[in-house]
Amino acid sequence: MTNEFSKYLLSWYKKNGRDLPWRFKGGAHPNPYVVLVSELMLQQTTVKTVLSYFEKFMKRFPTIESLARASQEEVNLYWQGLGYYTRAKSLRQSAEMIVNDFNGIFPHQKEDVLKLKGFGPYTIASFLALAFNAPETVVDGNVVRIICRVYHLTSPTDEILPEIRRKAEALTDKKNSADYASAIMDLGATICTPKKPACSLCPVQKFCLSKDLPDLEKIPTRKKTTKKVFNGYIYIIKNKEGKVLIRKRTEKGLLSGLYEFPWSEERLFKNAKETNQSVTHIFTHINMNLKVCELKSDCACSDGFFVFPRDLDKYAFSTLMQKVIKKQVCFENHTC
Repeated sequence: MTNEFSKYLLSWYKKNGRDLPWRFKGGAHPNPYVVLVSELMLQQTTVKTVLSYFEKFMKRFPTIESLARASQEEVNLYWQGLGYYTRAKSLRQSAEMIVNDFNGIFPHQKEDVLKLKGFGPYTIASFLALAFNAPETVVDGNVVRIICRVYHLTSPTDEILPEIRRKAEALTDKKNSADYASAIMDLGATICTPKKPACSLCPVQKFCLSKDLPDLEKIPTRKKTTKKVFNGYIYIIKNKEGKVLIRKRTEKGLLSGLYEFPWSEERLFKNAKETNQSVTHIFTHINMNLKVCELKSDCACSDGFFVFPRDLDKYAFSTLMQKVIKKQVCFENHTC
């Protein structure tokens, strides 16, 4: 089955694979830097979302050297809206490491790639396969779904992940790892989708044990996780000059290094006026709901400083904070 599976899949990919700005059909990508940037951007982020940021990012940082020389503040600014900003930090640090420790030569041995920041088992395998055509097996969510359906594996995925990896590795075309990795991910993204998979168009349908079965869309089986609900307040503090208070997050946590408006779970300022506005944002395991409050004060607090609304776009804010800015008409018009 192994040789036939990859043969059918690669033939389909040659004609139907997606044309993406970081994609190179026919083997390893000639520019590993493109693969490096795209791999970090695509972690926990959809292709559709990344497409709108990738070109702008690459235009500003066209080489590994230009990224290594950049400040983290500027990198965050060009990453703004992609979320999971620790990836932006890892990307810049990896660029520095490649330039300084590897003399600008991209590492192509697994033990060296392990030294790069933000690289786990999946990213390492994907980077080596796509950038160097190394015989690595890429296992992302799409691949997990395909393997579970092809072999009709119905146990919870976290319980059978080693088995999924073994079966995925057995199917991998080790001579054409780059194209195979892209092909199987495209298959999951466009054909073997979570809902309403297009089985009749699937190039490997004859190998699939789940085809036409009533439980097809329920595969793979994943344990449900309960999201924590966070309710709180966010404060738009304005001084006499019409400036607003922002602060920089500490260098710890998911949103480290980004700017924000003061916010809390409990009311911090008794004299703050609640508006009829609120913002909601869904993180991986948290549903956050914040009421927007306004306060007039010239006190900058120990960790904050005032800026004119027209200058807010010079600072990198999280998606949550951008929602707050959009809620405030005075910010949009740069007048308060």
